[in-house]
Amino acid sequence: MEFEDYKVDFSGNECKYIQIYNNIKSMILEDKLNSNDKLPPIRKLASFLEVNNVTVVKAYELLESDGYVNKRVGSGTFISSKSNGYSKRDLDEDDKFYRLDSGNPSPEIFPIEDFKKAINMALEEDDASIFNYDEGNGISDLKELMVRYLKNFNINTSSENLMIISGAQQGIDIVAKTLINYSDIVFIEEPTYAGAIDVLKSRGSKLVPIPMLEDGIDIGVLKLKLDKIRPKMIYVMPNFQNPTGITYSESKKKKLIELAEEYEFYILEDDFISDFKFLSSNNRTLKSYDKYNRVIYIKSFSKILMPGLRVGVMDIPTELMNRAMLSKYNSDISTSTLIQKSLYYYMDKFDWKKHISTVEKIYTKKFIECYSYINKRLGQRLKVIKTDGGINFFIELSRGYFSRDFVDFMLKKRVVLQPGSIYFDNEIDDRFFRINIARESVERVKEAVDIIADNLDDFYKEFNTLSIKSNSDLQ
Repeated sequence: MEFEDYKVDFSGNECKYIQIYNNIKSMILEDKLNSNDKLPPIRKLASFLEVNNVTVVKAYELLESDGYVNKRVGSGTFISSKSNGYSKRDLDEDDKFYRLDSGNPSPEIFPIEDFKKAINMALEEDDASIFNYDEGNGISDLKELMVRYLKNFNINTSSENLMIISGAQQGIDIVAKTLINYSDIVFIEEPTYAGAIDVLKSRGSKLVPIPMLEDGIDIGVLKLKLDKIRPKMIYVMPNFQNPTGITYSESKKKKLIELAEEYEFYILEDDFISDFKFLSSNNRTLKSYDKYNRVIYIKSFSKILMPGLRVGVMDIPTELMNRAMLSKYNSDISTSTLIQKSLYYYMDKFDWKKHISTVEKIYTKKFIECYSYINKRLGQRLKVIKTDGGINFFIELSRGYFSRDFVDFMLKKRVVLQPGSIYFDNEIDDRFFRINIARESVERVKEAVDIIADNLDDFYKEFNTLSIKSNSDLQ
């Protein structure tokens, strides 16, 4: 397809990324784009449309979340296969599908009624200014509350170092725009959160993956790399990492801080669920050990409150705050003041501690039951990465088989999984898949695991020859 086909006549009534999304979606639905067609590279399409790279990233992310495209790390973004006949809407609306791909928590844990009251309080107690922009880094009431909240995690900070953000993904984007220039080196865990890979690549950074071990990042490999390469930053999820569920040992957390000071790089810590201990002996944040002010800390509320709120908090070293505020302004000017005020009233006026305690019990019970059952039904035939908590399980197929084949195969059995390839910077020889237990009940997770176990032999038989051929083609 020609670039001209992607041209958008932007109007002022709708966000630019939505208009890009709608244009590409229309081309897909009208069969102007076919299965496995490759979309233009982010930087080239952004340049052609005269928009920011992040605008195109957001459009592609929305297309992916709606099932129209899929990302192949290192290769690009491709139109999803239409042969299976399933769209994201089909999956969302048909309870015959077992959704082990989604990290969104079950709506049953949402404190909807109390949050409605908090919204009404925000509307009644505050004047029309609640519909204006804030100064960009968050309203003072919520930031002061967050200072007190973070003390629960042994993080001592001040409101001057906090920024309210529109979710963890935006936080990663803000930090990338603040710190990273084209060709700068960034270390990442391998595997790691796919959204971070996409954002960092969109900045033109060079990613250097560091393997994960059972107790966290491989410090030996990290030190060898640091002796040869000096990164601007390393991106990590030290507690219940996505996708592996691995938690760093205390010694590795402390060592990473020491290395950051010695080699003068920043650490971007992405914390989405360390509110809960599960079975871990140490769920403390990296930031709580940070005596050198090397850690940029992002706290998301999507897994412990409601993902649709799109709100989080970021603790930023003083020397980076001005640049970060500019990056935030360029992203969305400010996070919704109504949402910020509502969150403030909910956490301040309602029983936040009770909510957290209730959610922790639900998650912990679910983790223990699901982990036990996954190991019972799959552990003898597949490698299940050891974890002490969280909502993700990373599972390895036998050599010679590929996760995308397996995910497509299981979709036909109505079990929806995530391929491991999206969590690697290099997808060669990928044979991992991820199970996420946040959305489904324990009973449905067990039913889905039974389906996986009962169909393993058929999968291995069907894909044996094809997978060996595909593997040889990659040599």
